[in-house]
Amino acid sequence: MLTNHPQFELHHRGELIARTQQKTQVAAAHSWAFFVRNSSEQLSVPIGKASRFVRSPKLARIEATLLVSDSAIPIRKLVQLATLADVAEARQLVAELNQSYDASGSAFRIEEVATGVQLLTRPQFAHWLDKLHHRQSTLKLSPPAMETLAIVAYRQPITRADIEAIRGVQCSEMLKHLMERNVVRIGGEDDSLGRPYLYVTTKQFLELHGLNSLDDLPMSDRLKARTPEQQELFPEESEEPESIAIQEHDPVSPTEDVIDEDDDDLETLAPAA
Repeated sequence: MLTNHPQFELHHRGELIARTQQKTQVAAAHSWAFFVRNSSEQLSVPIGKASRFVRSPKLARIEATLLVSDSAIPIRKLVQLATLADVAEARQLVAELNQSYDASGSAFRIEEVATGVQLLTRPQFAHWLDKLHHRQSTLKLSPPAMETLAIVAYRQPITRADIEAIRGVQCSEMLKHLMERNVVRIGGEDDSLGRPYLYVTTKQFLELHGLNSLDDLPMSDRLKARTPEQQELFPEESEEPESIAIQEHDPVSPTEDVIDEDDDDLETLAPAA
């Protein structure tokens, strides 16, 4: 037997090492091929029809502009700031960004509110943001003020007398407070006796509540409809708010002296529409 020969044993060991190295290299090659294939499959997350999402300069400009803004940006202003072609292109690019956010599970989303578009965090992250920043609501109102605001929001345009009839208490100070907070304004005058002021909500009210229009109010159709008791209380008013005639303020009105002092005080607080 030649197996105990030193040279044969050395040669045999060399062949074993070479074979082992060859098997290792083959295994490594297979492993690397699997890694590359598996990684490419993981990276190729389909977003729409594209295999992966790459931000174009226009998309990046929109994202950067919305990120640094602390309030909503009107869509036409966004077109100017991000150097876009027109409003249609801006809306299309915003939709593409939202599509990428949804596909990647991002915490952000671009929402359209009454005053424009705004980059916001998703509602499910509010709890952690509150813990981080100890945020307080930008609009803190007392329960009576919130009740008055809700009546105006759902029944606008509405007079102070109608608000007081619904609440059962005097509301002049509440309306004055809401106008100071710029969530309620005078929207015109009713054509009834004395031409009382009609109160409506502002665009800031919509923005603070993340609404695009009054139609987005929860249970809007149900709460805008009058109850039978309200129909008996205000038979002269129809259910449709559009039927109420609204006229612009006339500084020289023959019936101006009929308006009481509370409404005069509220007029001085009316912000520009």
